[in-house]
Amino acid sequence: MAESSGVTLPLDELPAGASLKSVTSQPSEIAGRTAIRVELTNEASGGVPGVDYIDQPTFVLLPVAFENGVIEVDVLGRLLPGAPDYARAFAGIAYRITANADRFEAVYVRPLNGAKLNPPGPRVNRGLQYFAYPGWDFERLRKEYPDGRYEAGAGIGPDEWIRLRLEVQDRRLSVSVNGVPVLSVNETKATPVRGRVGLWVDIGTEAFFSKLTVTAL
Repeated sequence: MAESSGVTLPLDELPAGASLKSVTSQPSEIAGRTAIRVELTNEASGGVPGVDYIDQPTFVLLPVAFENGVIEVDVLGRLLPGAPDYARAFAGIAYRITANADRFEAVYVRPLNGAKLNPPGPRVNRGLQYFAYPGWDFERLRKEYPDGRYEAGAGIGPDEWIRLRLEVQDRRLSVSVNGVPVLSVNETKATPVRGRVGLWVDIGTEAFFSKLTVTAL
């Protein structure tokens, strides 16, 4: 497994040592570059909400170790035909994934809530989300923290490349989108552990990932 002191993956194909958790993956070309296309399996997307999808372990598991540091990736998300009406092209990064994928944290974008589309409130403030699995999905975080401290607005939209940058130090998290800081969390919802990095996707979404870099702090 690659150490996180300095890992770069172009993601023009599935990296050696990667595995799939409730998703499919294939090399693709889109918007002027090569990328990995990821979506839920038919079994996962036809399953039970909150069990098979919605802030669940649905990702490409990469052979990259990580605890504290910086993760950067380009992501493009858009809706699949037949996506449920609540789908927002969810796609992002899972990190600190344990060996059995029974614990991890994640940050994902909701491009259809992006400010570029001028969505109605409160959606305009929900372009990006943090969650911790298990136990702390977006719904619980939103209910227990109505101030919205675990999500944020972002100047994004679907069908465009978005540069997502996570800086993680113990239980502190800072996220920027296209170089603009959008979210700062002082108390994330999981005890820091060394785990792996994943390319995460959720229901109704066709996601593309390119140019991943992981650096230890």
